[in-house]
Amino acid sequence: MFENRIGSRVPQVTFHTRRGHEWVDVTTDDIFKGKTVIVFSLPGAFTPTCSSSHVPRYNQLVPTFKKHGVDEVVCMSVNDTFVMNEWKKAQHADNVTFIPDGNGEFTDGMGMLVDKDDLGFGKRSWRYSMLVRDGVVEQMFIEPEVEGDPYGVSDADTMLAHLAPEADKPLDVTIMTRDGCPFCVKAKEALRNAGIAYEELVLNRDYTEQTLRAVANAATVPQVFVNGKLIGGSDAVEVWLKDHHAA
Repeated sequence: MFENRIGSRVPQVTFHTRRGHEWVDVTTDDIFKGKTVIVFSLPGAFTPTCSSSHVPRYNQLVPTFKKHGVDEVVCMSVNDTFVMNEWKKAQHADNVTFIPDGNGEFTDGMGMLVDKDDLGFGKRSWRYSMLVRDGVVEQMFIEPEVEGDPYGVSDADTMLAHLAPEADKPLDVTIMTRDGCPFCVKAKEALRNAGIAYEELVLNRDYTEQTLRAVANAATVPQVFVNGKLIGGSDAVEVWLKDHHAA
């Protein structure tokens, strides 16, 4: 069984990172001393669950975590710095700090280094997350020790529920647009002015008109979706924003 290390200090390790064309050593103290830090650790960069769920949701919730006293959110993996840097870019995870535990020293010190020889991975990290204050583990969520790669308790929402149970989660907003559309510009500006982050899908780059009709049952853009619900075009967005702020 993996040991839950609540109350223990994190291991003293030097991480070898690459910034631009320079090697930069980052120590445990650089990351944790005098700070409140969330760490989530996972089996490997570019692996399916890590890329589709674990990293994106933490990246999305970083502003919410910071509102509740967190200084930094760190993604840790037993990969080298070049791989971690490329993964961060591929994920567009600008809110998260990616730390390469290339030799597995930190992971081993946490008691989370596991053998993944059957997959050709060698030694990797078990999936877990933790809240660390000034180098001391305050809370730790360790995935159950079952076969495969379980993912159910080390996620960002579980961590937020521990840190701030009453916190409002950010809205999930997507806007379907096309280049040169003035109504799309209007809708995006309205969302930005309301402080609402969104993802933008551009016609004939990210989707086709067939997808627009299939998803929104419409042939015009913009089409805005919030938490799985179709809001509609720019005028509908302005009405929705008034109702949203009035609620």
